[in-house]
Amino acid sequence: MTQGAGTWADAQGIAEELRELTPPVLGALVRRFGQFDACEDAVQDSLLAAVQAWPGQGRPDNPKGWLLTVASRRMIDEVRSEHARRRREHEQAVVTGPPAEVGPESEHDDSLALLFLCCHPSLSGPSQVALTLRAVGGLTTAQIAAAFLVPEPTMAQRISRAKQAIKASGARFEMPGPAERTERLGIVLHVLYLIFNEGYTATTGADLTAPVLSGEAIRLTRWLYRLLPRDSEVAGLLALMLLTDARRDARSDPEGGLIPLDEQDRSRWDQDRIAEGVALISAALPAGRPGPYQVQAAIAAVHDEAESVDATDWRQVLGLYDLLEQLTPGPVVSLNRAVALAMVAGPAAGLDALRELEADARLGGHHRLHSTRAHLLEMSGDLAGALASYAEAASRATSLPERRYLAGRAARLGGSREFSAEM
Repeated sequence: MTQGAGTWADAQGIAEELRELTPPVLGALVRRFGQFDACEDAVQDSLLAAVQAWPGQGRPDNPKGWLLTVASRRMIDEVRSEHARRRREHEQAVVTGPPAEVGPESEHDDSLALLFLCCHPSLSGPSQVALTLRAVGGLTTAQIAAAFLVPEPTMAQRISRAKQAIKASGARFEMPGPAERTERLGIVLHVLYLIFNEGYTATTGADLTAPVLSGEAIRLTRWLYRLLPRDSEVAGLLALMLLTDARRDARSDPEGGLIPLDEQDRSRWDQDRIAEGVALISAALPAGRPGPYQVQAAIAAVHDEAESVDATDWRQVLGLYDLLEQLTPGPVVSLNRAVALAMVAGPAAGLDALRELEADARLGGHHRLHSTRAHLLEMSGDLAGALASYAEAASRATSLPERRYLAGRAARLGGSREFSAEM
């Protein structure tokens, strides 16, 4: 041990190091034993053992080797209890000991293969998210359940079903070929994007954000960027996360209430994150054909570099949304474009664009369509229409801070106090 008992008891430090070690340890174990589901359980056991042992005993000289040894022993104990046809194979594992350390190149490939496996196309989106957070992120089932506001047994079942689905699909722990790798990387980026978005603006519950999720998404995307530093969309996604998360502290008041972008104190934005994000996207955009994450990051950079809402280059924002609609057309992109159009051509133009979206079943009942309409109606001077739209948006919002904010906007326009209190 590098430090004596009781001298390395920083729980946060232990947790961060264990999360960094989870992918290479699990990758080495799966490469040796070939059973992803059992290996993932064994790694979780080794992480728990470390949490219990390291604060009192001190950090081991070789933390990764320590985890590999403990996890390998768990696997050997597991396979000894299986059918006799597997006993001889794993008796050899007992003789040879835990998996050997691997070089940077092997670890690089193992880590990517592990991430691709957790985001296998046979899994549903929620299962991909949950399995990535546990197997690659090193979060416990309880932590993931708490972040998503679901009971721990529910999340445990989701993760268990995901591992069984991977087993049933016959997916192998290996790097896919070039064509499949491109497709699978797109899924991986989408999963990380979903994790970040849920953490930055929680869709349900009393809290506006779930920092454990957005923080983990940034950490995992940094890790992926280290593995694939030449991929411009990976760089774009990391830039987007940093540029967006830079506004976190300014997004809520001391009581946890929502503060929209146009009302935020920009002096509270994290300038270090903005500088890092701008540098990433500035380097990525000239490298090739821009992808959707790069374009979104460019939009975020325009907002972050403006000293005020009025100083924002809205024509550039509108042009970027035009490009984004070509790359990934969808109702949410069109909704955001309508706001940019209103800032350039006036609220009437934005409202006309919204009318085209009302027939889209994917967005027609969403509170953001109604809140955007309310904002544009208020800009146009139609306060009665704005009040009605704010009230409708508040009734549909599932996040309590968003509901309270929308109800407050309605109240300021003359809505009843009773309505505001009910929200």
